[in-house]
Amino acid sequence: MKKLCMLTLVVITMGFVQVNAQALQPEDIKAQLLKDWQRAKAYTNDYLNTMPADKYGSRAVDSIRSFAEQMLHLSAGNISLISNGTGKPRIFPGFNMEKSAGAQSKDSVVYYVNASYDYALESIKSMDASSLGEIVTRGPYKETKFAWLLKAFEHQTHHRGQCTIYIRLQGIRPPNEQLL
Repeated sequence: MKKLCMLTLVVITMGFVQVNAQALQPEDIKAQLLKDWQRAKAYTNDYLNTMPADKYGSRAVDSIRSFAEQMLHLSAGNISLISNGTGKPRIFPGFNMEKSAGAQSKDSVVYYVNASYDYALESIKSMDASSLGEIVTRGPYKETKFAWLLKAFEHQTHHRGQCTIYIRLQGIRPPNEQLL
């Protein structure tokens, strides 16, 4: 009886809820992507500013990337995957920033990370939103431009998240999550 009353209450309550769903237009999706990439850039900069400059070469364990290499890998992924999603030519073509000895300092890492986010933002801003459904093939992968843009966002989120442990190993609290 208790379950029946609860079910009845849920059904009655749902009758009072009005849903005003509208179809998303390509320009709406583009605007949301830009908003999220701006937020991600600010959040990543908080990580870059939280890690002390003399700890950019630190590793959680010997067999993995340093903090600087993680952030440079994030940058390279931003450039590569955004290029796939927007069709814009890559910046720094042929340059392996992650392995470049000259790119490992805090100033260099901050430069390359911000350049990759600026590239992402400008590439998305200037793209034709109606092309988000076009298929782009890279290697064995055939994905829509929109899927490539989602993969780019997931990639940078993943590697920024990995950097949380690097910061914690320094005895520092990492930046709080920024969903808005």
